[in-house]
Amino acid sequence: MPKLKALIEKPPRWLSGSGEEAELVLSSRVRIARNLDKRPFTHGAGARVLGEIRDETKTALEDCPSLAGAVVLDMDEISESDRLLLAERRLISREMAKNFVNRCLIVQPDEQLGVMINEEDHLRIQSFEPGFSLQSAFERIGGLDNEIDSRLCYAYSEELGYLTACPTNVGTGLRVSAMVHLPGLVHNKDIGQVLDGLRNIRLTVRGIQGEGSDIVGNLFQISNSITLGLSEEDTVRNIEGHVRKVLEFEKKARSVLLKKARSLLEDKIWRAHGILKTARVVSSKEAMSLISAVRLGIGLGVITDCSLGTLNELFIMVQPMHLQRLHDKVMKVEERDRARADYIREKLNGYK
Repeated sequence: MPKLKALIEKPPRWLSGSGEEAELVLSSRVRIARNLDKRPFTHGAGARVLGEIRDETKTALEDCPSLAGAVVLDMDEISESDRLLLAERRLISREMAKNFVNRCLIVQPDEQLGVMINEEDHLRIQSFEPGFSLQSAFERIGGLDNEIDSRLCYAYSEELGYLTACPTNVGTGLRVSAMVHLPGLVHNKDIGQVLDGLRNIRLTVRGIQGEGSDIVGNLFQISNSITLGLSEEDTVRNIEGHVRKVLEFEKKARSVLLKKARSLLEDKIWRAHGILKTARVVSSKEAMSLISAVRLGIGLGVITDCSLGTLNELFIMVQPMHLQRLHDKVMKVEERDRARADYIREKLNGYK
């Protein structure tokens, strides 16, 4: 599909490696859940009603100034592998990739602003920023939310706030998250204590692909779990404050590692760097671990011949469906492992 090809032929802007605390924070995301008034939630709607909701919502969204020039993708018009690719790219959920009939994605070409239609809620609006930029993501999504609100009637209760399919989203419907890179805390084995502390204050910690995904590449997605009883502004401030504390723990952990085991740490970083630049076969799990080590090396000033943006891009582009799209064919695991190694060598060695 030409629209999809144009969308994915370049990496999204939120992978650029720019923004505040970019060495520690891959990206910031703000997501809000909204539903249309007097319509059944997605899980209780039949095909005809879902189609009506999709068409009504698409018409309204295509008229929003914030989505001018956006790419519109109907999920039942693209292949399963391309839907999974969009999930790898964090543009849709894996649940939406499976339940795709009468579902739709509308997303800006730079992928910083997008809307899933008929996922768990009628609208899942999300805004991405590179680095630690929660406030910027919040301001952008607020503008689009207001534009949609003036065109569609949201399901809203004066007592409870915005009504959502899952009770945990009732209220503001707001989820604020930062994708943080914490190899220092993992290496010195303090990560368990930090994660327990986050959960004790009712924050959620997930992997790079969100709910149900494993932690790979020392990447942790930290987000709020409470949407009722707090204002949107307070939620953003709370998450920002808690994430800053985690970043301070990570900085201290890196400093301790350098003092206690600098040679061993640098050796691990340079070995990972060497493998990625020369290997002919690399599995997905191994690639994430090696990329994480080299990214740590950039943050510590050990590695200087590649950028954070390049390493961030590799986290996404070496996933299975991205490799298949790159080669335009279905690939077995062994083929993907070879293609992954080729792609990484090309990126790190600076040739095409």
